Amino acid sequence: MHLARSRPLFLLAFIACALVISAALYLEYEAGLRPCALCILQRIFVVAVGVVSLIAYLHAPGAVVWRIYSSMMLLFAIAGAVTAGRHVWLQALPAEESFSCMPGIEYLFEARAISQVISRLFAGGINCGEINWSMLGMSVPEWSLLAFSGLILIAANQLFRRDPVGLDHKKPDA
Repeated sequence: MHLARSRPLFLLAFIACALVISAALYLEYEAGLRPCALCILQRIFVVAVGVVSLIAYLHAPGAVVWRIYSSMMLLFAIAGAVTAGRHVWLQALPAEESFSCMPGIEYLFEARAISQVISRLFAGGINCGEINWSMLGMSVPEWSLLAFSGLILIAANQLFRRDPVGLDHKKPDA
């Protein structure tokens, strides 16, 4: 039996996404941390990876559609890693170089075009540079970057494996 079968890896990615979102909601509602715009964007990418992973696990399609699911998962995970990386960079800036506060994400989506919203989100706000919580010396965006890195590895494995659905592996006759 192969250790890294395709379908269970999609289930593993979904479970990881569910755990990341659960941790984010716990930190928001129980620990009282307010998510900034970049945190919300990272959550969107985690949910997107999780939804694609769950659909891929439940659907169990042929090799071509399998690679489409893997590609979508990889793109969302890379986008999340870029967002988390930007957030980590903003937190590393000295206080005097941090950006001024920006309006809430709801206002941005109501008042601006999507391209302007994305550029404003990546500019960050004053609360994006604050480190309000850490565990083992890592802030929330650093943990998020670590999670996205793992999801990228799973998605890349799914995308680039020679036999994505296990068709080449025959069970030996018993």
